[in-house]
Amino acid sequence: MSCRIMLISQGTAFMTDTLVNNLIRSGSEVISADPSITAIGAEKEHTDIILLFAGDSILRNAEVLVYLKDLCSDRNIPLCIIGYEKEFASVHRFIPKGLITREFSRPFDVKNLTAELLSVVKDTEELKKGRHILLVDDDVTFLRLMQDWLSMKYRITAVKSGMQAITYIASHTPDLILLDYEMPITPGSQIMEMIRSEPNSAGIPIIFLTGKSDRESVMNVMRLKPEGYLLKSMHKEDIITAVDNFFATRKWKAAAADAPAGNAPLRNA
Repeated sequence: MSCRIMLISQGTAFMTDTLVNNLIRSGSEVISADPSITAIGAEKEHTDIILLFAGDSILRNAEVLVYLKDLCSDRNIPLCIIGYEKEFASVHRFIPKGLITREFSRPFDVKNLTAELLSVVKDTEELKKGRHILLVDDDVTFLRLMQDWLSMKYRITAVKSGMQAITYIASHTPDLILLDYEMPITPGSQIMEMIRSEPNSAGIPIIFLTGKSDRESVMNVMRLKPEGYLLKSMHKEDIITAVDNFFATRKWKAAAADAPAGNAPLRNA
């Protein structure tokens, strides 16, 4: 699994380039962002770790530091900082030390720093793999497809009927249920009602899977008040991104309700 690291720095240097190359060779994806709210905000959606090079340009910008604090706190993104001791002290005025995953003092050895950053990457990937999704769909082909797509980032349990899901939930508590809305015999709406009627499972988030994208069908799904819905016609990348965003924010982010029903799920108010 590739971990996406946002590197925030002003300009480049030989040591920075060497570090980036080492991380890329290890399988991580590194994106660079200027120390500005606009640049950081443009890349935040798919960022797994933020690596900040503390320096005069960033330390003079209180708004950016406050933005980073809120971003890492709201989305639970690990924040690592490279700098001198006096720079750490300046950062702590805006970002509590408890919110910072690692601080790396300068000067640093690139090889050792790479190894320590990779340990943060590993911890982050393990945390993602620890999230458990129960996938419920009577369409075996689609079930296997979704399991293949999501299992690279999450632990997946796949079952073929609503009653199998109820049996499973009796002794397990997944972090999210992706539930087929149009199953025969026991439809998804009834399964959700059963899940929410039990105190031990009532709090498990449910996102419906549906093959119907017309507005009336979508509104019927959302009247049941799930956390959101996914169209089965969505592309692999869009489905993974939607699930990633849900876990990052615990809010279902999507297109406006009056947008054409296509490859975007409805915003959950």
